[in-house]
Amino acid sequence: MSTPPLSGAGMAGAAVACPGGFPGAQAAAREVNTASLCRIGQETVQDIVFRTMEIFQLLRNMQLPNGVTYHTGTYQDRLGKLQEHLRQLSILFRKLRLVYDKCNENCAGLDPVSIEQLIPYIEEDYSKHDDRDTASQLRFASEERREILEVNKKLKQKNQQLKQIMDQLRNLIWDINAMLAMRN
Repeated sequence: MSTPPLSGAGMAGAAVACPGGFPGAQAAAREVNTASLCRIGQETVQDIVFRTMEIFQLLRNMQLPNGVTYHTGTYQDRLGKLQEHLRQLSILFRKLRLVYDKCNENCAGLDPVSIEQLIPYIEEDYSKHDDRDTASQLRFASEERREILEVNKKLKQKNQQLKQIMDQLRNLIWDINAMLAMRN
């Protein structure tokens, strides 16, 4: 299987990972922000997973050179492919480590925010309101509940009346059909 070509972001990651060959690489390293580094890292992880799947595919198809199943040339060819995939995998891991270190370096000055601060708690909303506001909301909710219960009671009565009317119509239609059947 062939290796996937590096995307433009992969090349930017190489420029970030290896600044110092020429001044253009250093300028490119300064322009890349943490979000693009994370995207480059994500693409690198995807490449690592792809290469690992290829390695497992090669290992599954590869058998020991006992001379019965494969020729020595076929075995050597597959062994060479396996070694090349392993070499590329180690390069990708080094690239991922460089991106990780660069992201940590970019985020070193930031204050860490605890997870609890990122989750909005219900208690915070209540602490902002005073007791009068809560009492008015409670009164409004109880009035709304009472109105809903009244409407529900009226609907049940209407449904009962409609059921009685439908039963009467059903009986009337039954009687009419019976009289028509007797007339014929």
